Amino acid sequence: MDWAHLVAFNLTLLAAIVTPGPALLYALRVSLVEGRAAGVLTGIGLGLVAAMWTALALLGLDRLFVLVPWAYGAAKIAGALYLIWIAWGTWRAARRPIPHAAEAPRLGRAVLRGAALNLANPKSVLFAAAVLVVIFPGNLSPVAMGIVVLNHLAVEIAFYTAFATLLSRPAARSAYLGAKPVLDRIAGMVMGALGIRLLLDRG
Repeated sequence: MDWAHLVAFNLTLLAAIVTPGPALLYALRVSLVEGRAAGVLTGIGLGLVAAMWTALALLGLDRLFVLVPWAYGAAKIAGALYLIWIAWGTWRAARRPIPHAAEAPRLGRAVLRGAALNLANPKSVLFAAAVLVVIFPGNLSPVAMGIVVLNHLAVEIAFYTAFATLLSRPAARSAYLGAKPVLDRIAGMVMGALGIRLLLDRG
């Protein structure tokens, strides 16, 4: 493994992160509603689990899912139901006023919420496995695996920190407040649709 492999991995990873999906939508809403601290902590939770999926892919969890398909199916169903639950909560809260970001409660739970959201998508380990096979040479050493996982975590945290900082600015928050009912319902529908798609997906 050399630096060219890490650069290619990071470019692929950033492309995946910025693709609209449950993680990005959730981080966006948390940053706007609860402020920068909650957004950064949510990003840390998302990043920890994303890096964990990469570590498990390196250790061959994707092959375990192939050998024990019911385990993958159970994880997928649980994840889909969690996404639908998040979507329903977002939809219901569309017309509720939001607290000032500085008064947003339970910031410590943001890491767990972010982690739970990324745990809701077991397909991430299959994506990670495919990317790793294409980009990195086979038979990585334990040290190289550790570097890949820590690099993944650093990229995720750096992205979500910058994302939360940008979205927590007064101008972004004011724009969100002006369109909150519509934006929350769109976010709820998108996350709900992703949950239903995951639930019905036979792959």
